[in-house]
Amino acid sequence: MRINFDSMKPVYVQVAEAIEDDILLGKLKDGDPAYSQLILSRELNINPATVAKGINLLVQKGILVKQRGLSMTVAPGAKEHLMSEKIETGFAETVTALVEQSIKIGLPKEQVLKRIHDAFADYERRDMLE
Repeated sequence: MRINFDSMKPVYVQVAEAIEDDILLGKLKDGDPAYSQLILSRELNINPATVAKGINLLVQKGILVKQRGLSMTVAPGAKEHLMSEKIETGFAETVTALVEQSIKIGLPKEQVLKRIHDAFADYERRDMLE
C-alpha cells in the first residue's frame, strides 16, 4: 500500500481506496480481518486518526464491518459491491471521456479498440513477469 503525499486527493481517501484495491485484487476476502489501524499508520507513517477516517469511509459504505470486541472484517459481498460501484462510476466516466477524446482528435473506433486490446496484452505480459 502506498500513499502519494503530493496528491490533491486527501490521504484518508487514498487509504480507503488502497484497501478497496486489495479487496478487488483478492488480497482481502469476505470475512477476512481488515488491516489494523495502528499497523497501517506505522507502516504508512501517517496519523492513526487519518487511517481511522479512511477505514470509517469503508464502514459507512458497508465494505468493512465493525464488531464490538472483535477485529474489523471485510463485509460479505464487499468485492461485488465495489465492482458494481466502480463500473457505475469511475469506469463509465473513463469510457465516456475516452470516447469523447477519441472523437475530438478523430481517432477511429477501430484504433481505439486496438489500443485497448494492446494495453490489456501489455498488462497481462507484465503480470506474468511478476
